Amino acid sequence: MAGQRGPTYFRKYSTVTGYFLQDDAEPDPKTFDYTALNFGLKAFSNAAEDVETRWAMFEEQLRNLNAVDGPNVEYKILFLGRHGQGVHNVAEAQYGTSAWNCKWSLLETDGTLSWADAHLTTVGIAQAQKAHDFWAKQFIDQRMPAPQSYYASPLDRCLMTAQVTFSELELPAERPFVPTVKELLRETNGLHTCDRRSSKTYIRTHYPSYIIEPSLTEDDELWSADFREPDSALDARLTILLDDIFENDQNTWMSFTSHSGAIAGLLRVIGHRPFPLLTGSVIPVLVKAELVKGVRHGRKEQNGKPAPECSEE
Repeated sequence: MAGQRGPTYFRKYSTVTGYFLQDDAEPDPKTFDYTALNFGLKAFSNAAEDVETRWAMFEEQLRNLNAVDGPNVEYKILFLGRHGQGVHNVAEAQYGTSAWNCKWSLLETDGTLSWADAHLTTVGIAQAQKAHDFWAKQFIDQRMPAPQSYYASPLDRCLMTAQVTFSELELPAERPFVPTVKELLRETNGLHTCDRRSSKTYIRTHYPSYIIEPSLTEDDELWSADFREPDSALDARLTILLDDIFENDQNTWMSFTSHSGAIAGLLRVIGHRPFPLLTGSVIPVLVKAELVKGVRHGRKEQNGKPAPECSEE
């Protein structure tokens, strides 16, 4: 019938558990070292050769999942990496979280440290180099597949972390490191100047090989000096991000370089247990996306939060 609309569908996201140690309740995120535990990938058997074939077996199981579950279900493996230590992390540790949130995060500098669009420290660069060395070792010792797609937050600490981690790796010709800068992959937004991004021109100048999505504006039009983005809004935009990627990127193996708050939001969206990442750490998650008839009902929208008042000393 002319003018009649078809049914509405949305993607329902969930975590496929059972493959990674981080899916379980036991591992402590504060002490978990992904480089000592093969990214957390569990054994498929007790055979000695399982150590060297584990990723190949996982790759085969992932391929089978995508082959047998029908056209309305898709699986992707996402490696969610937090940036290395930034100047803002040092400042927060120096002043304490309360003073950071009510005062220092609203400024750009204390006269010694500067954290607007915070850059990596030497420790942060070393953490990204550690990730680089581990990926390189994984490709050789574990025969682990490389990511097919790379995405990064537009904030400098993530752009640099991705560059140090991946740019010098010996990657397959069909899987080059050509990251796409995604505005929606940024950190919880507002108030903190460390989370106000630099201009598109800055990104293009300093990271000329990166692909910048067309919708990214020249200047940061999303950051607010008055309010901090609530979790409900963060989760909603990260859902939009996943919708965009699952709709437009047919690859299966993906790397996201992002932030503690944004990664926490992604884990909420896909129903993964909380797993706060240390700076420079990575968590793999196997994500199932199922097309479901109906309308997605998100969390009730919260209001943005102004900066807290500082308590008197």
